[in-house]
Amino acid sequence: MNWLTDNKIPIGKWAKSVFDWMNNNLAFFFDWLSDMMEALIDGILWVLETPHPFIVIGVFAALTWALQRSWKTPLFIVLGFLFILNQDYWEETMQSLTLVLSACVVCMGVGVPIGIAAAHRPRLYRAMVPVLDLMQTLPTFVYLIPAIVFFGIGMVPGLIATVIFVLPAPIRLTYLGVSSTPTPLLEAAQAFGATKRQVLFKVELPSALPQIMAGLNQTIMLSLSMVVIAALVGASGLGVPVIRALNTVNTSLGFESGFVIVVVAIMLDRMLRVKSK
Repeated sequence: MNWLTDNKIPIGKWAKSVFDWMNNNLAFFFDWLSDMMEALIDGILWVLETPHPFIVIGVFAALTWALQRSWKTPLFIVLGFLFILNQDYWEETMQSLTLVLSACVVCMGVGVPIGIAAAHRPRLYRAMVPVLDLMQTLPTFVYLIPAIVFFGIGMVPGLIATVIFVLPAPIRLTYLGVSSTPTPLLEAAQAFGATKRQVLFKVELPSALPQIMAGLNQTIMLSLSMVVIAALVGASGLGVPVIRALNTVNTSLGFESGFVIVVVAIMLDRMLRVKSK
């Protein structure tokens, strides 16, 4: 088998050449993107950390009630935040929420329009499928390497790696929702002389809203799954104590921080869960 390994396809060298070229010729773009992402992160972090924790808890509870119209879920949100305060993980939780919310803003802002375009252009979606499969199946640690090369250490490379891993979810679910719009609805809108823009905003998007909300939910859950991995490149948050616990074999610290991550994930899932009609 030596003849086969001696003629190894230089995938690694090709990838390194591409990254080196991008780093040398697109540094201005990566600097601009880093500044934009850092401004977004700093803004969300300021909103979450500046008010008193009880104010933040009240806002999340009110938002949950507005979404769910039930007192049980807001009560659970309040109890979950009080548990986080009791465990003294408030600051780390706000930092992780900043990463999650930033990823949601970027992924939904990019993923929903791409999903809509793909739903209206089947050839575009077929061309995108291999790329989306690659983004979801490539080991997440691999994303950290170019993120460090292009953006250094900190929250920004953690956010970029998270966005790359999470972005396929809102694209796929938006595509599914828009492309599954019932044909009679589309025919009725066209029969009444609706324009393409009116069909999109008054028929397709309302029909696809459950799938789009499911995409938002998946975006949040997948972003939380990247919290620990993002900590490896200097991102602050709940991943830091997990990494510290792993390095020191500290079972107590690892279980505490891990359980807080689970509580945050359940809170956000219940908060944004779409009720079936």
